[in-house]
Amino acid sequence: MREREYRETEELPDRESEEVAEIFRGYGMQEAEIAPVVRAISADRKRWVDFMMRFELGFEEPDPKRARNSAMTIALSYILGGMVPLSPYMLTGELYRALTVSVAVTLAALFVFGYVKGRLTGIAPLRGGLQTVVIGGLASAAAFGLARWIS
Repeated sequence: MREREYRETEELPDRESEEVAEIFRGYGMQEAEIAPVVRAISADRKRWVDFMMRFELGFEEPDPKRARNSAMTIALSYILGGMVPLSPYMLTGELYRALTVSVAVTLAALFVFGYVKGRLTGIAPLRGGLQTVVIGGLASAAAFGLARWIS
Protein backbone atom coordinates (compact mmCIF):
# COMPACT_ATOMS: atom_id res chain seq x y z
CA MET A 1 0.00 0.00 0.00
CA ARG A 2 2.76 2.41 0.96
CA GLU A 3 4.58 1.75 -2.32
CA ARG A 4 1.39 2.47 -4.26
CA GLU A 5 0.96 5.78 -2.46
CA TYR A 6 4.58 6.73 -3.22
CA ARG A 7 3.98 5.88 -6.88
CA GLU A 8 0.73 7.85 -7.00
CA THR A 9 2.31 10.95 -5.43
CA GLU A 10 4.98 10.80 -8.11
CA GLU A 11 2.85 9.88 -11.14
CA LEU A 12 -0.44 11.61 -10.21
CA PRO A 13 0.50 14.50 -7.90
CA ASP A 14 -2.49 16.67 -8.89
CA ARG A 15 -4.98 13.91 -8.12
CA GLU A 16 -3.24 13.09 -4.82
CA SER A 17 -3.20 16.79 -3.85
CA GLU A 18 -6.91 16.95 -4.61
CA GLU A 19 -7.47 13.93 -2.35
CA VAL A 20 -5.68 15.76 0.48
CA ALA A 21 -7.83 18.83 -0.14
CA GLU A 22 -10.96 16.67 -0.15
CA ILE A 23 -10.07 15.31 3.27
CA PHE A 24 -9.83 18.85 4.67
CA ARG A 25 -13.07 19.86 2.94
CA GLY A 26 -14.67 17.06 4.89
CA TYR A 27 -13.64 18.90 8.06
CA GLY A 28 -15.36 22.07 6.84
CA MET A 29 -12.23 24.04 5.93
CA GLN A 30 -12.44 26.78 3.28
CA GLU A 31 -10.43 26.66 0.04
CA ALA A 32 -8.22 29.58 1.13
CA GLU A 33 -7.26 27.65 4.26
CA ILE A 34 -6.80 24.34 2.46
CA ALA A 35 -4.33 25.45 -0.24
CA PRO A 36 -1.38 26.26 2.08
CA VAL A 37 -1.96 23.09 4.10
CA VAL A 38 -1.96 20.95 0.95
CA ARG A 39 1.25 22.66 -0.23
CA ALA A 40 2.92 22.06 3.14
CA ILE A 41 1.93 18.38 3.25
CA SER A 42 2.88 17.68 -0.36
CA ALA A 43 6.26 19.47 0.01
CA ASP A 44 7.65 16.47 1.91
CA ARG A 45 6.94 13.21 0.10
CA LYS A 46 7.27 10.98 3.19
CA ARG A 47 4.91 13.22 5.17
CA TRP A 48 2.55 13.26 2.17
CA VAL A 49 2.48 9.48 1.93
CA ASP A 50 2.13 9.14 5.71
CA PHE A 51 -0.84 11.53 5.59
CA MET A 52 -2.49 9.58 2.78
CA MET A 53 -1.89 6.27 4.52
CA ARG A 54 -3.51 7.52 7.69
CA PHE A 55 -6.35 9.75 6.50
CA GLU A 56 -7.20 8.30 3.09
CA LEU A 57 -6.63 4.61 3.75
CA GLY A 58 -6.96 4.47 7.55
CA PHE A 59 -3.56 2.82 8.12
CA GLU A 60 -1.07 3.92 10.75
CA GLU A 61 2.52 2.85 11.15
CA PRO A 62 2.67 0.35 14.00
CA ASP A 63 4.82 1.17 16.99
CA PRO A 64 7.50 -1.56 17.29
CA LYS A 65 7.54 -1.26 21.11
CA ARG A 66 3.80 -1.82 21.21
CA ALA A 67 4.13 -5.12 19.35
CA ARG A 68 6.66 -6.44 21.89
CA ASN A 69 4.52 -5.30 24.82
CA SER A 70 1.42 -6.88 23.28
CA ALA A 71 3.26 -10.15 22.73
CA MET A 72 4.45 -10.19 26.33
CA THR A 73 0.97 -9.36 27.63
CA ILE A 74 -0.60 -12.15 25.57
CA ALA A 75 2.07 -14.67 26.64
CA LEU A 76 1.66 -13.84 30.33
CA SER A 77 -2.12 -13.94 30.01
CA TYR A 78 -2.00 -17.42 28.47
CA ILE A 79 0.37 -18.66 31.18
CA LEU A 80 -1.60 -17.17 34.08
CA GLY A 81 -4.96 -17.98 32.50
CA GLY A 82 -3.85 -21.57 31.92
CA MET A 83 -2.85 -21.90 35.56
CA VAL A 84 -6.43 -21.31 36.70
CA PRO A 85 -7.86 -24.61 35.44
CA LEU A 86 -4.59 -26.55 35.83
CA SER A 87 -3.71 -25.61 39.41
CA PRO A 88 -6.19 -28.04 41.04
CA TYR A 89 -4.49 -30.91 39.20
CA MET A 90 -1.10 -29.82 40.55
CA LEU A 91 -2.39 -29.38 44.10
CA THR A 92 -4.68 -32.41 44.38
CA GLY A 93 -3.73 -36.05 44.04
CA GLU A 94 -7.24 -37.27 43.20
CA LEU A 95 -8.27 -36.86 39.57
CA TYR A 96 -12.06 -36.56 40.02
CA ARG A 97 -11.69 -34.04 42.85
CA ALA A 98 -9.20 -32.01 40.78
CA LEU A 99 -11.67 -31.96 37.86
CA THR A 100 -14.50 -30.76 40.10
CA VAL A 101 -12.36 -28.03 41.68
CA SER A 102 -10.98 -27.04 38.28
CA VAL A 103 -14.46 -26.60 36.82
CA ALA A 104 -15.63 -24.55 39.83
CA VAL A 105 -12.52 -22.33 39.89
CA THR A 106 -12.63 -21.81 36.13
CA LEU A 107 -16.31 -20.85 36.14
CA ALA A 108 -15.68 -18.43 39.02
CA ALA A 109 -12.73 -16.88 37.16
CA LEU A 110 -14.83 -16.58 33.99
CA PHE A 111 -17.54 -14.82 35.96
CA VAL A 112 -15.04 -12.36 37.46
CA PHE A 113 -13.51 -11.62 34.02
CA GLY A 114 -16.97 -11.15 32.50
CA TYR A 115 -18.07 -8.93 35.37
CA VAL A 116 -15.00 -6.71 34.95
CA LYS A 117 -15.50 -6.70 31.17
CA GLY A 118 -19.10 -5.59 31.72
CA ARG A 119 -18.02 -2.72 33.97
CA LEU A 120 -15.40 -1.58 31.45
CA THR A 121 -17.59 -1.84 28.35
CA GLY A 122 -20.80 -0.41 29.75
CA ILE A 123 -22.99 -3.51 29.77
CA ALA A 124 -24.52 -4.69 33.01
CA PRO A 125 -21.70 -6.36 34.97
CA LEU A 126 -23.89 -9.27 36.09
CA ARG A 127 -24.93 -9.88 32.48
CA GLY A 128 -21.30 -9.70 31.34
CA GLY A 129 -20.29 -12.20 33.99
CA LEU A 130 -23.07 -14.63 33.13
CA GLN A 131 -22.42 -14.34 29.36
CA THR A 132 -18.75 -15.12 29.88
CA VAL A 133 -19.57 -18.09 32.11
CA VAL A 134 -22.04 -19.50 29.59
CA ILE A 135 -19.76 -19.03 26.57
CA GLY A 136 -16.64 -20.24 28.38
CA GLY A 137 -18.53 -23.12 29.96
CA LEU A 138 -19.92 -24.25 26.60
CA ALA A 139 -16.48 -23.98 24.98
CA SER A 140 -14.91 -25.98 27.83
CA ALA A 141 -17.65 -28.61 27.69
CA ALA A 142 -17.22 -28.93 23.91
CA ALA A 143 -13.44 -29.31 24.26
CA PHE A 144 -13.87 -31.88 27.04
CA GLY A 145 -16.45 -33.80 25.03
CA LEU A 146 -14.26 -33.77 21.94
CA ALA A 147 -11.27 -35.00 23.93
CA ARG A 148 -13.36 -37.83 25.43
CA TRP A 149 -14.68 -38.76 21.99
CA ILE A 150 -11.20 -38.86 20.42
CA SER A 151 -9.58 -40.87 23.22
